[in-house]
Amino acid sequence: MKVAFATQDMKRVDAHFGWARNIAIYEITADDFRFVEAVQFAEEKEDGNEDKLVAKIDAIRDCAIMYCTAIGGSGAARVVAAQVHPL
Repeated sequence: MKVAFATQDMKRVDAHFGWARNIAIYEITADDFRFVEAVQFAEEKEDGNEDKLVAKIDAIRDCAIMYCTAIGGSGAARVVAAQVHPL
């Protein structure tokens, strides 16, 4: 399964989903993991602009789980509607 991580520094899960500069995607199996890709986004500010979520949701659409430090209610609903589980 693929798992996504919202990250600012590409080392930790340290980003709010809507404000993340990067989404790191890994393929996880029972025995191993491998880095698939990092999707970069322009720096986001807290602004209420939910259109910025479209590209992020598209980036994680084939992931099963998306880890982040926080996610807003409407963002979480949109991620779940894309059949991705936010944590």
